[in-house]
Amino acid sequence: MKYGFVFSKTDKRPMYQQIMEQIVQRIAVGDWPPNTPLPSVRELAADIKVSIITVKRAYLELGRDGVITTQQGKGTWVSESLDMKRLQREELAEHLAHAAKLADSLGISEAELLQMLKKYV
Repeated sequence: MKYGFVFSKTDKRPMYQQIMEQIVQRIAVGDWPPNTPLPSVRELAADIKVSIITVKRAYLELGRDGVITTQQGKGTWVSESLDMKRLQREELAEHLAHAAKLADSLGISEAELLQMLKKYV
């Protein structure tokens, strides 16, 4: 796979949402900074082996959210007016939510989790 997207077979979310999440993650961590061209709908669909309609839906939603910009016949790229700080904070919040859920399933208390987090701050 050229773009290295990884999908979970156990994830119950629609595929277009999983695609959106991975694109946003790449943008948030700086792999795809503003003005970076994205693969065409056809190219990405072929690479990750999903329908063109699925990728179109992901791109449409990301466009509505202001994350990407598409110009018919010219392509799609990361929006230059994107609020990177907001996007990064949202990404961090998702990771923290996953960490909290995992800690809960392991029986780790809030205080212990905060101690663990302090090691990285």
